[in-house]
Amino acid sequence: MAALVSKFNLARLRSFCCLYPMFNLKSPRELICLVVTILALMSQSLADDQEFIEDFLKREYSLAKPYRGLGFSSSSQWDLMGTAMVTPDHVRLTPDLQSRQGAVWSRIPFFLRDWELKIHFKIHGVGKKNLNGDGLAFWLTKERMQNGPVFGNMNQFTGLGIFVDTYPNADKTHDRTFPYVSMMLGNGTLAYDHDRDGRPNELGGCSAMARNSIHDTFLLVRYSRNRLTLMVDVDGKQEWKDCADVTGVRIPLGYFFGASSATGDLSDNHDLISMKLYQLTVERTPEEEEEEEEVTIPRVDDMDQFQVEVEEEGMSGVHFFFTLLFSVMGLGVLAVVGLVVYNRWKENRRKRFY
Repeated sequence: MAALVSKFNLARLRSFCCLYPMFNLKSPRELICLVVTILALMSQSLADDQEFIEDFLKREYSLAKPYRGLGFSSSSQWDLMGTAMVTPDHVRLTPDLQSRQGAVWSRIPFFLRDWELKIHFKIHGVGKKNLNGDGLAFWLTKERMQNGPVFGNMNQFTGLGIFVDTYPNADKTHDRTFPYVSMMLGNGTLAYDHDRDGRPNELGGCSAMARNSIHDTFLLVRYSRNRLTLMVDVDGKQEWKDCADVTGVRIPLGYFFGASSATGDLSDNHDLISMKLYQLTVERTPEEEEEEEEVTIPRVDDMDQFQVEVEEEGMSGVHFFFTLLFSVMGLGVLAVVGLVVYNRWKENRRKRFY
């Protein structure tokens, strides 16, 4: 990026030189003054651009090739956990094997109020559709480095969870196609309902064909002015597709970024290629600064609107037929047994009078 800026400024200098006759300068001193002025402006412009680049991408919260700062040394900024391992091209959270859990967690607490996280990942395996699992998750939570049942992380977490769920546990006739991307805000007491694919506490989501894709697959999470936005790019069009948009979201500062994955009886390779964190520049008025409250527990201002009642699976026609058939047969058997018992009792009673 800096090289492009330099080439652009050099081109501008050449254009000034070509326009030198238009300035009608009368002495070499005036020419020197003009050149010095142009160079000074170019230097300031380059410095400003470079400063913007460094401030925009927050490397201490980002994870990208060649994955420096990842490991077990005291100077590392990220920790590996479980089956997670580093390769030249990705961080493999879990391999395509059963009963594996892996994760990577940042060591540095996060204190930016307005930010954007771009995630590059890949899910692939040999299993057929709906015979693979389970998925992966991305976190901004108070807790870190905790094994658990929620895509390799603890349940009843405190903070934000973004889930890429590749296996439908609930009724497969529900109005969603898997893989399914969703997000949840946990307050330390809410549980992720794995049997119902997290629907009761879901803030929003969308289907995204991110498994075994021939294209690069990306997620974009943006948080600014208490608005949480989730977008996906999985079809190779280099265009972000809206997935979820929630206002009134309150996330405390000082939490940790992470990514985790888990496999069970079904499996897949779950690869994290990069997580890049960008700081967003948002100007706030003094009134907005005063109104900005300190948040200690994650919450959504109007959480009731996201409560979803998942209907239990209805009885199919075939199921109903066999249920009715066995019920009638059971009643018939009981009637026969009752009739036999009654006849014996009646016969024994008759013998008493002889």
